[in-house]
Amino acid sequence: MGTTQTFISGNRDKRRTLVVIFLRGGADGLNMVAPLQDDGYYNARPRIAISRGAAIPLDGFYGLNPLLKDLLSAYQDGALAIIHAAGSEDNTRSHFEAQDLMEHGGLVGGGWLGRFMRAHGAGTGGPLAAVAVGKAVPESLRGAPATVFQSLDDFSLGADPQPLLKALGELYGAEKDKLGDAGRYTLEAAHRIATLRTSLYQPANGARYGTDGFSQGLLQIARLIKGRVGLEAASLDLKGWDSHFGQSTVMDPLMTRLAKGLAAFYQDLGREMETTTVVIMTEFGRRLAENSAFGTDHGRGSVMFVLGGGVKGGRVLGKWPGLSKEVLEGPGDVPVVNNYRNVLAPILGRHGTGDSLGQVFPGFELTPMELYGAVA
Repeated sequence: MGTTQTFISGNRDKRRTLVVIFLRGGADGLNMVAPLQDDGYYNARPRIAISRGAAIPLDGFYGLNPLLKDLLSAYQDGALAIIHAAGSEDNTRSHFEAQDLMEHGGLVGGGWLGRFMRAHGAGTGGPLAAVAVGKAVPESLRGAPATVFQSLDDFSLGADPQPLLKALGELYGAEKDKLGDAGRYTLEAAHRIATLRTSLYQPANGARYGTDGFSQGLLQIARLIKGRVGLEAASLDLKGWDSHFGQSTVMDPLMTRLAKGLAAFYQDLGREMETTTVVIMTEFGRRLAENSAFGTDHGRGSVMFVLGGGVKGGRVLGKWPGLSKEVLEGPGDVPVVNNYRNVLAPILGRHGTGDSLGQVFPGFELTPMELYGAVA
């Protein structure tokens, strides 16, 4: 099941939306985007590596896992960029600690997404500036106000909300201060969500979402984007990537679900993807060498994806460190050479942080990756 968190601001004219997808459990970047020309990959994984013949060629060096084939169209359109050997500085190889550091954006209170919301004004735009669709507010959003609900059907003021909405509108209409603004923002969003709840959503451009929780979460995000409720950021989890045993059994269904859900979302939004950015991240990768149980243990560097939002895609970005013994880290892991903050920094800049990036990632010297320009 996927867990979705969405953030709604009162300013529905702000069209750019940031969608953050977290692959919880440590997704194996090496088998999602395989370094086909690095012999170290095949030497360390004689049984579970993606063969050169089966992989989908990307750039002459890397190949896409065939289970991710539904992402190829976006890659060929130049709308999908891939960043390998990515991750954080945390080397505990603990799911909890690595996720905590990554969601907080470092050893600092609150979450990086919450600080982003505040830095560009969304966190104070009204009581619906942050809404979590799920069971809990994610750590990345800590520090910004949030309302939690499971689906649009839960966001209701009763069977017939119009009398109450009318009365509240008259009440807040007389207020000229920030309280009045917040009330009017809330009521406008409530009206729009009520309209969404009573209308059957039809994905555009022939897109077909799966029935799994992840795809349905993306469908709800698409509804909110198109419903002009002021959605500025969304977070969606896809859990279960911890693959110590039988990695193919664990990861293959998740890769299929990830690719099909993203492909449907990309197709559904169409031109709206120009103002929507999707970033996919995980807390760490897997060990280079396969273990005796046809799986992989906790590692370090993994892969990130950035879809839409004007990205100059169709390429794999960032330096590849290689897989020779002298460059592997600790017990034999891909080193992190592309810090996740440097991937997020240009995205957040495009989505409105301006000169406030230092507030989002305090204490970290940023070197933003050139997602929107020349090859980094």
